[in-house]
Amino acid sequence: MTSLLPEGTLPRLVRRRDPKALPQLDHLLVLLPAGAARGAWQAVPGGDALAAAARRRKLTKAGAVFTLHLDSPCPVTVATLDPAAAAFARLSVARKAAAEIRSHRPAKVGVMTAGAPAAAAPGWLEAGIAALLAAEGEMPKFRRKAEPGHSRLSTITLLDEAPDLDLKRLRAEAEGNHLARWLAALPPNRLDAAGYRSLLEELAGREGWEMSFLGERELAELGAGAFLAVAQANPHRDAGIARLRYRPRGADPAAALALVGKGICFDTGGTNLKPFRAMLDMQEDMQGSSVALGTLLALTRVGFDQPVDCWLAITENRIGPAAYNSRDVVTALNGTTIEVIHTDAEGRMVLADTLALAAREQPALVIDYATLTGACVAALTHRYSGVFGNRPALLERAVAAGRDSGERVWSFPMDEDYDEALESRVADVQQCSLDNDGDHILAARFLQRFVPDELPWLHVDLAAGHHKGGLAHVPTAQTGFGVRLTLAMLLDHDLGAPESEA
Repeated sequence: MTSLLPEGTLPRLVRRRDPKALPQLDHLLVLLPAGAARGAWQAVPGGDALAAAARRRKLTKAGAVFTLHLDSPCPVTVATLDPAAAAFARLSVARKAAAEIRSHRPAKVGVMTAGAPAAAAPGWLEAGIAALLAAEGEMPKFRRKAEPGHSRLSTITLLDEAPDLDLKRLRAEAEGNHLARWLAALPPNRLDAAGYRSLLEELAGREGWEMSFLGERELAELGAGAFLAVAQANPHRDAGIARLRYRPRGADPAAALALVGKGICFDTGGTNLKPFRAMLDMQEDMQGSSVALGTLLALTRVGFDQPVDCWLAITENRIGPAAYNSRDVVTALNGTTIEVIHTDAEGRMVLADTLALAAREQPALVIDYATLTGACVAALTHRYSGVFGNRPALLERAVAAGRDSGERVWSFPMDEDYDEALESRVADVQQCSLDNDGDHILAARFLQRFVPDELPWLHVDLAAGHHKGGLAHVPTAQTGFGVRLTLAMLLDHDLGAPESEA
């Protein structure tokens, strides 16, 4: 079988060894403050010509991007930034600069700042490099005739002295994000449940992860009725829950982090069939699983010092004689009985059993990801994602990590009185409400029933998983939102700290 994993590799990241020597480059990216003084321009190769061009084109305000084709040292792209701007804004400018540079097809690019405030420079460099890496993440194509060849970017050289800038982490994040985007863009007849399992086996072997897979027979023995209700209309019996284990040497297995992802490879809506436009891109309904998987890859590549379990709920939600129906009553793995209301609310069904499985292992922290509700998109648009949780400190750290990483999230209420909308006369809980009011909140309240109160839990509703034209530093509609956020939560904001600290 042909591999479904991304082809090629992302550019190498290197530091200039000799501060006085400019390496041979095909292109140079310079990040300057808006309205930079003359001295800042003079610190750039070809600075006088660049300064004159900026004034002539009136490109001195924050967010401006332009290229001057200098013979020496090479073509130079300038991006102007606001020192006070947040991470999202500087990443968005960097995306414009990366697109401009890529159009010139360079093989070796240098990145530097000039006149940047000392506190801002590392963030500017990080944004520039992150955007260049994201731009090189090719997406799946199946055209018979190959597109005209172009020189791929092979090396990105950091020209500033920035000892605190972690290039290994930058590349790991980019690799995880690229995997998440790539999988979300694969056609549904390629990345079906069987193809997904094969891909996971290949990736697990490559990365040294342990892998197990609970198919429908094993899940039936466990009593995972919520997952199986969704899977029962599939034409093939390939659905199941995958578990990937990352175990760094010397780590305490009791401190495992659980990443849980919704992996609906295609979603018709089931008996409550979606209309055409709503169904068109439903191969992307597995983005929760691809983000969880991309996060696991990034943590592995960065050498994360805690064990991680990645649980992926992999199935399709098909229409057919065996499809589950509204008013069905099914029993989830933890014994909760669920009255089905709408068969297109399948994500919370498969997550219910997957969360219950993950919770049995008593992880230190559970994070789940899902393209779960249109209500979250209605509340936030496709620019933010929603976060929900059972610890105020988790939510505070998640929002701060989103602000600092540029993958912005917003926290929603989780008060108990929302459960009134999920009361059932025949079961322990309704799957969803008859109305759509606050469905993102109701979905989170539903999911919370499958995570014991003693376990810290964060739910990420990926409203920003798809954004036309790209988002922040990512240039594609499939954004891979969540990988960068999670690394920021874990590595910068101590989200995995013991509960006594959180």
